[in-house]
Amino acid sequence: MKLYQILIALFLSVSFFSCDKDDTPQATTSVNIVHASPDAPGVDLLVDNVKVNTAALNFPDATGYLKVFAGTRNIKVNATGTSNSVINANLTFAADKYYSVFAYNQLASIGAIVVEDNLTVPATGQAHIRFFHLSPNAPIVTVGTLSGATFTPVFANRSFETQATASANQNFTPVPAGTYTFDVQANGTSALTLPGIVLQAGKIYTVFAKGLVGGQGSQALGAQIVIHN
Repeated sequence: MKLYQILIALFLSVSFFSCDKDDTPQATTSVNIVHASPDAPGVDLLVDNVKVNTAALNFPDATGYLKVFAGTRNIKVNATGTSNSVINANLTFAADKYYSVFAYNQLASIGAIVVEDNLTVPATGQAHIRFFHLSPNAPIVTVGTLSGATFTPVFANRSFETQATASANQNFTPVPAGTYTFDVQANGTSALTLPGIVLQAGKIYTVFAKGLVGGQGSQALGAQIVIHN
């Protein structure tokens, strides 16, 4: 083989290797960040030190799914317009998955919990729903439906979440689509009634207890619904 042929072969092999390395897109994942800390201010969100929101994320809102690179990412939650990080955590996300990250607890003890979101389409006529207890000073609760005076538990004996309990509770429960009255009970007594909750066929929902027992205004005990699809 002549010298110029050797050089051409080397050039082609290097070019092929470079294209394979540079042009293969890095795997991504989808992350929905939820502000569930009742006394925390509006926040900015940074992924690997790059701000990803255009306006302050306020309690109890969510960003909707953001595309980020899979792998271990540094997530910062900063008080809006400042470099003061109330959460600074390295979180690992698998490729082609969906996750929710909840900034939760009161500001003095704020933390993050991460759950995987299974967005498999519900069966015909069904919706999917799950519940997280994110009210820091609320007791153990049972969430169920009311039909007249009949209470049917759906999520029983839920205490304030930790990462371990949130991971255990991350699966969605299928329910018939329809309009429901949900009741949140503590020690067998209604603490919060939510009438007229519409669950649409094919939709996927997270409901979380928000706010504080005895809280006022936006910090009052309540429930928030996140629609995933």
